[in-house]
Amino acid sequence: MTGFTPENQSVPSPAPATKHGDSTKHVPELGPQAKPKRNKYAFACAILASMTSILLGYDIGVMSGAMIYIKRDLKISDLQIGILAGILNIYSLLGSCAAGRTSDWIGRRYTIVLAGAIFFAGALLMGFAPNYAFLMFGRFVAGIGVGYALMIAPVYTAEVSPASSRGFLTSFPEVFINAGIMLGYVSNLAFSKFPLKLGWRFMLGIGAIPSVVLAIGVLAMPESPRWLVMQGRLGEAKRVLDKTSDSPAEASLRLEDIKEAAGIPADCHDDVVQVSRRNSHGEGVWKELLLRPTPAVRRVMIAAIGIHFFQQASGIDAVVLFSPRIFKTAGLETDHEQLLATVAVGIVKTSFILVATFLLDRVGRRPLLLTSVGGMVISLAVLGTSLTVIDQSDKKVMWAVVLSIATVMTYVATFSIGAGPITWVYSSEIFPLRLRSQGSSMGVVVNRVTSGVISMTFLPMSKGMTTGGAFYLFGGIATVAWVFFYTFLPETQGRMLEDMDELFSGFRWRDSKSNNKNSSSNPEVEIGLNKQ
Repeated sequence: MTGFTPENQSVPSPAPATKHGDSTKHVPELGPQAKPKRNKYAFACAILASMTSILLGYDIGVMSGAMIYIKRDLKISDLQIGILAGILNIYSLLGSCAAGRTSDWIGRRYTIVLAGAIFFAGALLMGFAPNYAFLMFGRFVAGIGVGYALMIAPVYTAEVSPASSRGFLTSFPEVFINAGIMLGYVSNLAFSKFPLKLGWRFMLGIGAIPSVVLAIGVLAMPESPRWLVMQGRLGEAKRVLDKTSDSPAEASLRLEDIKEAAGIPADCHDDVVQVSRRNSHGEGVWKELLLRPTPAVRRVMIAAIGIHFFQQASGIDAVVLFSPRIFKTAGLETDHEQLLATVAVGIVKTSFILVATFLLDRVGRRPLLLTSVGGMVISLAVLGTSLTVIDQSDKKVMWAVVLSIATVMTYVATFSIGAGPITWVYSSEIFPLRLRSQGSSMGVVVNRVTSGVISMTFLPMSKGMTTGGAFYLFGGIATVAWVFFYTFLPETQGRMLEDMDELFSGFRWRDSKSNNKNSSSNPEVEIGLNKQ
């Protein structure tokens, strides 16, 4: 990427001395005269794969406005509206759970195509829904497609990306989720003037168009090199790695590590080899993840589940889905004013996620994540206070109205610069190769369950404890999240995917600060850990 300078592009110098028996791996560095280059092939692959995330973003964004008109047309209650908005997240569990095994059987690429096809059917069903029951069935089908897309896009992108830009490229799914949300908001505004019975149906049904384009576009990209190795197709994997690595040396090193993780001897250089069914089809993975995990795998599981839980439990989908309702509470009276303010939320959210993509491989995961969650805590506390003032006042308090709108914007901005993208980046890169698909699907399951619960309970919670009280609760959860992230999540910037096991087994939070400093001061990127 133009102007993008990963930390590992610095003046080369002799590797530091290591203790006896250590085997730290390094990638040769670019000299000071070498201009940083973006791997365009890996970039294009990441773009195509991540665009499937538009499907979820569009559904979330468009439903925020469509539910206003669905409620009027179908004459349904707030409870039914809450269920309609949040149930897609529960339905997506089926897709997320199935995606891990599906992607091990048919490959990452065809799983992405399958996700687009299923969402296409769901969008059409919602667009033609004559009643609430039929609409819920359409949500069910679309939810399965969303579950597939959510799990597979970050996994594919992490597996195809070179270590130097993995954070940048793996953040793309979150970028496209935000782009989809923005498109949904614009669709709300564009179709809001249509007749009541047509407007919301156009809003929902038009989501079928991008799913077709995406499914066709994905066929142009290669299969994941890690999946190819797991199938014994070493020749194809080598060709993909040569195209997606920063140098031939890195391509060879990546292939060597993937072969080791897949149980293939290092001296095997055949184009096609026989791989055990256990490795090639993900058999026995659930036992390794849940029943008999190693200490490192247990820590990885807790980290992945924790980051997905806290991302949603801090209330982001409540803000995104119910922005019009929040702005109505804050004092914006007409549908047009509420939808315009919601579009502004989409613009802010999308802008800051783009900023985050350029910082992930420069600043690192931990600093961005901790800064982001700290900003969310402050924003939620101020938002809760201003909404409480509005709720307790008999007349319009203009400063509280302005502060409410402003803090909604700062909340989505701080979320988007860290907690939003890093959740998907981090959870897709920390699992060992054999466990990656199913492990990532577990994280997505927790993400969608939490989002569904928050989405379906936000309106009843707002009535029971006031809207301001609900945001105080989200602020408290975000505070706990900050403590968890600080004490439990090591920095993964610049590490090879095959080295995460040692990183997690040896991580101590008290040393994280000094470890980060040592890593950044090293003129070469350390892509492996000391091995005894």
